[in-house]
Amino acid sequence: MGLTATKSRSASPRREVPKSRGGRPTKTAAIERDQRLIEVATRLFLDRGFDATSLDAVAEAARVSKPTVYSRYGDKRGLFAAVLRREIERWLAPLSAAAETQLSSASDISVEQRLVEIGREMLTFTCGPDAVAFSRMMTSQAINFPDVAKLGKEEGWLKAVATTARFFDHLVAQGALDIEDTTIAAEVFLDVVVGHTHRMATFGTALEMKSAEKRMRTAIKLFLAGALGPADRVKEAAKGTPRRRSSR
Repeated sequence: MGLTATKSRSASPRREVPKSRGGRPTKTAAIERDQRLIEVATRLFLDRGFDATSLDAVAEAARVSKPTVYSRYGDKRGLFAAVLRREIERWLAPLSAAAETQLSSASDISVEQRLVEIGREMLTFTCGPDAVAFSRMMTSQAINFPDVAKLGKEEGWLKAVATTARFFDHLVAQGALDIEDTTIAAEVFLDVVVGHTHRMATFGTALEMKSAEKRMRTAIKLFLAGALGPADRVKEAAKGTPRRRSSR
């Protein structure tokens, strides 16, 4: 949504919101209004950036009253946090879905191929233009608004780590991986598989999926070289052969 589109929208009459008998919006109408506000705010933050987006502009573009926006979100930081939380949920959904898919996949599929499929999904949603734009905004506002950085860490990074760690727990239980701490392993996996590519995209480097996937596959091989355990077991696990964990 560009500036021209916003101006043309502002000329439209404000949308009438269905009211309850007490004069307040119905529950359904309030949910629809909030969804519309978040959608509009998302596009304005992406088009203009954090500093150039105001609550007044959001209210005008969403065709709701300014007091409604201020009472709902308090200030721009509150609105940005709501937008960021919704976007993080969108980014994490493909990771969770990919992990569930790989857990239910045929047992003859190698661990490496399962991780490649998850890595491919992660590259797609973490290095997309919207994810990169929000990462830049969050980074630029982290010093002034540490609670925004905390939100990004707790709702984004830590949940991604937890989802990946649960996936690794299943692989360990199957005897496919030999990992002492799956949480640390998940952090390492996320960082080596998509961390570098995401950082480069955030810096403005054009993303070439072919080279990004090649780097991802190499990173996964390096990760597995440690996660598979002793060298004499590598061939075994690479073939997808289940094995028991060694007693410790």
